[in-house]
Amino acid sequence: MLGKKNEHPMSSSGEVNAFLGKGTSFEGKIRFEGMFRIDGAFHGEVLSGGSLIIGNTGAVDGQINVTNLIVNGRLAGNVTAIDRIEITASGQIRGDIQTPTLIISEGAIFEGNCQMEKRQVGRDERVSFLEIKETEREEIKQENTELLRTSKRKGNNHQGKADGED
Repeated sequence: MLGKKNEHPMSSSGEVNAFLGKGTSFEGKIRFEGMFRIDGAFHGEVLSGGSLIIGNTGAVDGQINVTNLIVNGRLAGNVTAIDRIEITASGQIRGDIQTPTLIISEGAIFEGNCQMEKRQVGRDERVSFLEIKETEREEIKQENTELLRTSKRKGNNHQGKADGED
């Protein structure tokens, strides 16, 4: 973006809440709050009102519906981002995207169709979205609690933990 400061909504101030580490693979459906980073391999569906970062070593194959998306690695699948999609110089997207703001760095690869429409959210839409987010938050907590119980019963080690987690 010539002549503009980088007003990136996820730069330095954003904190990653969870991640899928390099060398780890996961298949299924991911729902999260805040910011999620994928440095491993993921196949499935991502649904969130938060931000998704696909790291340099990340490889994602699936449907993505998030608020913001940054692609440093590889993504094959269709994407809907409420605010913006950024494909960095090392990033690749193969699939259709829909977002009001798209940033493609020199060297990035994008193969697919792009639909860009200015998103204007009215008061009623915002309230409905917030109500959905609250419902999703409770569902996510319940799912995470159940996954934790199942993992503890099986005695699994969690490879995808953030630093400092036990």
